[in-house]
Amino acid sequence: MVTGSTGRGRPTVGVFALQGDVREHLQALTAVGADAVGVRRPTELDRCDALVLPGGESTTMAKLARTFELLEPLRDRVKTGMPTFGTCAGMILLADRIEDGAVGQETVGGLDITVRRNAFGRQVDSFEGDLDFAGLAEPVHAIFIRAPWVEQVGAGVEVLARVGSAGHLDGRSADRRAVGRIVAVRQGHLMATSFHPEVGGDTRVHAQFVDLVRRS
Repeated sequence: MVTGSTGRGRPTVGVFALQGDVREHLQALTAVGADAVGVRRPTELDRCDALVLPGGESTTMAKLARTFELLEPLRDRVKTGMPTFGTCAGMILLADRIEDGAVGQETVGGLDITVRRNAFGRQVDSFEGDLDFAGLAEPVHAIFIRAPWVEQVGAGVEVLARVGSAGHLDGRSADRRAVGRIVAVRQGHLMATSFHPEVGGDTRVHAQFVDLVRRS
């Protein structure tokens, strides 16, 4: 039972805080009208209406979640309908299937997609560019850092964004390989992006997620 909500007008949204870019997500969520809290323990998760799985290192995040007895509670909450938003490594954690994953890599699961881990290349292949994003009038400036991409989506998954032409990108060798790749999806109460919407001060993607939480 969720106990942390102060009403759907201002939901309590947790950010997985054992590893990853936590602070930026907390700031973005607060800016769009959520009560944002870090989550490190199952008791903290219990108080949340929704959760963000941030960027970081997906194998490390899964191992820490297992160590701190968060992995099974996370799986249970996602399975029973908790709105969850995964960014970069968080997308990998939400995916049902991983290509090029580490041996024995665990996920939270729930999102009917296949992701390719580190698909766009190494840290030096990081890039950025403007993306058309479903439901937003103006493009989102997206930053990709050792990002996954979505190789396949299930029948119930809505594609929210794909990488456009290379001319809209600013980066290295990843540019040409990136064109046309799926980088944002939504399936019911779950949402995920390959890029880092918490970077750069544009909170519109977080606002979409908080709106999803309010409707859930």
